[in-house]
Amino acid sequence: MLNPEYLGQFRGQPIRSGIAKKPVTTEFLWLDRLNLEGDAQADLEVHGGPDKAVYAYPSEHLAKWSAELGQDLGPAPFGENLSTVGGTEDDVCVGDKWYWGEAVLEVCQPRAPCFKLTMHRGRGDIVRLLRQSGRTGWYLRVLEPGRVPAGGPIRVEPHPMGATVAVVHEAAKAGAAPLEVIQALLAVEPLAMEWKLLLASRLPD
Repeated sequence: MLNPEYLGQFRGQPIRSGIAKKPVTTEFLWLDRLNLEGDAQADLEVHGGPDKAVYAYPSEHLAKWSAELGQDLGPAPFGENLSTVGGTEDDVCVGDKWYWGEAVLEVCQPRAPCFKLTMHRGRGDIVRLLRQSGRTGWYLRVLEPGRVPAGGPIRVEPHPMGATVAVVHEAAKAGAAPLEVIQALLAVEPLAMEWKLLLASRLPD
């Protein structure tokens, strides 16, 4: 966890961000509707908010990234505030409910990275690589705040629509998905409005 700090200069402007996380040292954390205890975002116009309260990233991807990038990734390499084991974008579905300690969360969208990830990783190609790979991770909203154990476990209640994070991410690419797929995804009620608008823009006029 880390509060926003100076990240570097971008187009002549100083940039602050909470993307550089540190491992927690406590057994439990408080999770409210906007964030985990000790975490924060600098630019609340594009980061944070109820539909980006928790950013989960699968630990299964890290060895492959390390080999591809030739880097020691360190903790929370993509700015995640929750590292997971046991599921990737091909398994996790929008609308899945996560029961974590006293809290209840809901998967609501893939992650769409911005320039701050480029600054954080020190690579001009990392945003493109993340998008192309589909190894984006996902955001969760908090339905019920509560005290959560830092080391898990998390119980998952699958959403009946079965719309995986991978399918949503792929469908949002221009010309990538049939009309019926986009229409089906738009009917997934828990999907964040940001992604519904993006998917709607892919519909023919």
